[in-house]
Amino acid sequence: MKGVILAAGKGTRMKELTQEIPKPMLKVQGKPILEHILEGLKGAGITDVFIVTGFRAEVVENWFGNGSRMGMRIEYGRQVVQDGTGKAPELARQFVGADDFLLTYGDILVLPETYVQMRQRFSEAKFSGLVTVTGSQDVTQGGLNFFDDEFCLRRLVEKPSHAQIEELRQQGWLKPGDTAWYNAGIYIFRPNLFEFTAKLQKSPRGEYELTDALNALTAAGHKIAGMRIAGRWVDVRDPAVLASLEAGN
Repeated sequence: MKGVILAAGKGTRMKELTQEIPKPMLKVQGKPILEHILEGLKGAGITDVFIVTGFRAEVVENWFGNGSRMGMRIEYGRQVVQDGTGKAPELARQFVGADDFLLTYGDILVLPETYVQMRQRFSEAKFSGLVTVTGSQDVTQGGLNFFDDEFCLRRLVEKPSHAQIEELRQQGWLKPGDTAWYNAGIYIFRPNLFEFTAKLQKSPRGEYELTDALNALTAAGHKIAGMRIAGRWVDVRDPAVLASLEAGN
């Protein structure tokens, strides 16, 4: 299994912190966020990794080089136009080849054992993909995932509006007291993902959405496993989150 990390964005919510460096290179406990991710992947037996860079790409490429310092093999591809998460993985298509791959955003921190647990869950059946989630009672926070009795994906609604939430309640998708399962931004895919990203149309937000490819996979009859992330999951989205990590919270 290979790894693909999406690290092209600037991270505008970080304000002056990302004037000179991309968000995935901000340091947590003395190491860039990306380095924590790479160490976790290596611990799960994933040593061939492709990093999609964009804003200040050279900062990432110069820091990690070919990966030999970490005992890994790292390649890069630059996303010149940042037009969404749906097209970014395609830069890694040749690198992935015929292998399965773990895909993660470059600003998501989890416990290293999470990657091991993902590989285990993915191996339990003939899945075409795996989506990780975190649970909440608040249904307004992010991409909502709905699962069947085997915790396989039925449907994904990206950043639902209040009108969509009401519609989901009326249709029985959302029931009072149910856990809202949010997309956690780490996946495993087979290479057939690229058949679906190639057909993506821009969303109302004007971007190609990876979640649309997931819905298309599900609609085509592919089985996508779900897995709840146990323990730490941090989206390093703004200075306050970064500060809390530096404080050891």
